Amino acid sequence: MPMSLSNPIVGSPNVLLQKSGASAAGTLDTLSAQDKALREAAVELEASFLSEMLKSAGLGKSREGFGNGGAGEDQFSGFLVQAQAKEIAKSGGIGLAETIYNALKESQE
Repeated sequence: MPMSLSNPIVGSPNVLLQKSGASAAGTLDTLSAQDKALREAAVELEASFLSEMLKSAGLGKSREGFGNGGAGEDQFSGFLVQAQAKEIAKSGGIGLAETIYNALKESQE
């Protein structure tokens, strides 16, 4: 049975856009340059937060025993955690990016 890569808990890649009123067909291209920058900054901040949370949960720690990756695994596990956190945030994450985006948007008005 093929394994699905989509995560129903995380949501679709356009979750932030749909919540902000943008249609699924209209992506970041329909937002102003300033709104794009705010949204991207919010997603990056959520990704950083998620990366730290995943590290605290033990994701990326080297495993002892058979198949231990050694020094290479230790060096690159941080990159893996960051990439996973970024993808989670881009897919809707935990909603932190949306909250940050709305707060930044309100502070500019």
